[in-house]
Amino acid sequence: MDAGDSTDPTVRERAARLGRALLLGGVLATLAVPLLVLSGETLVFASEKVFAVGALVFGFSILGWSGSVFAGEGIENFQRHLGGGSDWTEADSRQAMALLGSVGLGGMVGAVVATLVVGGLA
Repeated sequence: MDAGDSTDPTVRERAARLGRALLLGGVLATLAVPLLVLSGETLVFASEKVFAVGALVFGFSILGWSGSVFAGEGIENFQRHLGGGSDWTEADSRQAMALLGSVGLGGMVGAVVATLVVGGLA
């Protein structure tokens, strides 16, 4: 996408996407912790594992984002040179990694909240 392309999402739309991704991660983690506890796992096990999955997703997104910044222009030029049919762009890749990072961050926060709630009920 060009900087002046009218199809570029606005700042408000980007923030809304990130917020929905954050909420998705939080809801998934908030559901996962009590489900693991109900399945017979300890609260500590459930909390640590769900938090770790959220951290893994978050970490992967940081690595992917930095890879997009580092090699994005080169990949775009390589595709143009070869005439590839892909519409991959550095900007799209960075946006995807930001969304993935929001899901991971939401998962970490959701795991903490769910642990406090479930631990308070026990």
